[in-house]
Amino acid sequence: MRADARKNRDHLLAVAGTAITEQGIDVSLRDIARRADVGLATLLRHFPTREALLEALLRTSFDELTAKAGEFETSSSPEDALVSWVRDCVAWTTEYRGVTVLMAAAIADTESALHASCVTLRAAGARLLTRAQVAGMARSDIDGDDLFALVAMLAWLGDQPSLAPRADHLFDVVASTILTSAGNSVTEGERPPADA
Repeated sequence: MRADARKNRDHLLAVAGTAITEQGIDVSLRDIARRADVGLATLLRHFPTREALLEALLRTSFDELTAKAGEFETSSSPEDALVSWVRDCVAWTTEYRGVTVLMAAAIADTESALHASCVTLRAAGARLLTRAQVAGMARSDIDGDDLFALVAMLAWLGDQPSLAPRADHLFDVVASTILTSAGNSVTEGERPPADA
């Protein structure tokens, strides 16, 4: 790809990232093109479908989260690696409103442009989970599919304005449920207020 074409593509991705952060994954392609100060045809020349645009935008993040799983595997205890990675995944997915719905659909759709990246990400989490299970630090009755679903569930909570204040507390509840050795009982004083 020529340098100017790559620069234009990178600009479109940056603008799309901002638009999706603000408006969610259903932001119109026409709006993204307008914000990027290009015609819709130019956007479609680089990214012929919404999914192609999202795949290009999200693939880098998926690759980073996959690499991070490998780093955690070698630098942290099995328990810490699993919880840290899940926390990073949840934090990332809340940056792009609605992306969890897209990821859940893509994991089941082999024709999706996002399928391969989602499968790779799920496999990275499954490795961390298996490592914690082998060490006796995680429940043995869940698998990588369950972990992927839990990430989506926790991210969905963060997307809901009325539930977002409880998201951190509920993350800790879920993490302590996954881990057999966590012993992270929450005292009443640590709980968020009932009306939060």
